[in-house]
Amino acid sequence: MSEVNYENAEGTFSVSYRKALSHHMPSSHFHSTYEVYYLMSGSREFFIKDRTMVVSEGDVVIVPPNILHRTTNAAMPRHERLVVNIHECFMALNGAYKDILQPLFDQECVIVKCSPYSRSSVEAISRGIIQEVQDQRPGFDMYAQALVLQLLILCCRHAGQALPESPEAPSPMHERISEVVHYINQHYMQDLTLHGLAERFYTSPYYLSRFFKVATGFTFVEYVNSVRIKEAKHLLEQTTLKVNLIARKVGFGSVTHFGRVFKSVTGHAPLYYRKGK
Repeated sequence: MSEVNYENAEGTFSVSYRKALSHHMPSSHFHSTYEVYYLMSGSREFFIKDRTMVVSEGDVVIVPPNILHRTTNAAMPRHERLVVNIHECFMALNGAYKDILQPLFDQECVIVKCSPYSRSSVEAISRGIIQEVQDQRPGFDMYAQALVLQLLILCCRHAGQALPESPEAPSPMHERISEVVHYINQHYMQDLTLHGLAERFYTSPYYLSRFFKVATGFTFVEYVNSVRIKEAKHLLEQTTLKVNLIARKVGFGSVTHFGRVFKSVTGHAPLYYRKGK
């Protein structure tokens, strides 16, 4: 295994390269940044928001901010990938970036299937990003960000080749779990239990628990908590509602429990996201 990791002090730009024989995904599964995932070799299944998609060698996945996602298939561990997280503030190309990068703003996820010609360009840019972060010569972070913008522009030129918004599920099991996940996304503020959802979807708690993890990479409780915390973070950043009210609003019965879960998911206490308000 070889690995390169870098994150700036503000948490607005990070680069992670990994050539691995094992399954790995960072503990945080939604970010306030755009995530660019380039699969250099291997095959992965990618769970994004409420569905699982197959990602093949040479594909680029672009996930907008605050979308829950995770790679799921530990059964196929050998892979090589580059993951870049970049904040929207680095995309301001003379104020015209929203026209150039419009596909990134229009969809919840973009998966670009590169042609052999465009893949050689994607590969060269990606290797350049890795090399800059590895060498850390003066101005490397700015140089790497410029390369990421090149990569994003190249991907947007091929946006017409992106997968449709609702690609076919890898299996009937994935399709069934996708229905459950969609229900959770719509009803996260209510009292949700594994047994209650199993009954609603005419299955057993054992089946639901087991295959929920297989299809999404999350346990049932992890996913429900992640959805609730994502919504709470949004309310903390965008409103002046009190923390105890937000906790109730997103489905937590106890503000103490909310605080513990919030920190375990985000790494910060809730009030961290109220700074500057």
